[in-house]
Amino acid sequence: MTERKSPGVSFETWIDRQIREATERGEFDDLPGAGKPLPGEGRPYDEMWWIKQKMQAENLSFPLPGTLALRKEAEESRAAAVGARTEAEARRIIEEINDRIRESYGKPLSGPPLLQPLIDVEEVVGDWRARHPAEEKPAPEPPRRKRSFFQRIRHG
Repeated sequence: MTERKSPGVSFETWIDRQIREATERGEFDDLPGAGKPLPGEGRPYDEMWWIKQKMQAENLSFPLPGTLALRKEAEESRAAAVGARTEAEARRIIEEINDRIRESYGKPLSGPPLLQPLIDVEEVVGDWRARHPAEEKPAPEPPRRKRSFFQRIRHG
């Protein structure tokens, strides 16, 4: 416990003396981070720095609002599709996220209003093929629709 400041001594002198005496006793030796720059030095000031630091130290996270979570999921799905083992798997991943995106159009999600566009399956498959040139196979043709009874009569 520290001693009380004497009535005739200024705070600066009193504090300086306590720091000097603690240094002489070696109380500041071997502190973690000694001789290293302060963390965050040179970065812009962030009011929430201590909350972010605490969350990172305790490996905590907070849920994103629905619209931002969907956008993050879409980005992760696109990356997963490009890194998929097969073209069929890449197509399945993108079709699944596109289904979730379509579902979001009909229901309001929490967070800022965002309209997540559908991911172009053919563009992602093109990226997948660029990463897997040895495994490249021609894309299967889409199934042909059967003509209706009336179309067959009209066109022979």
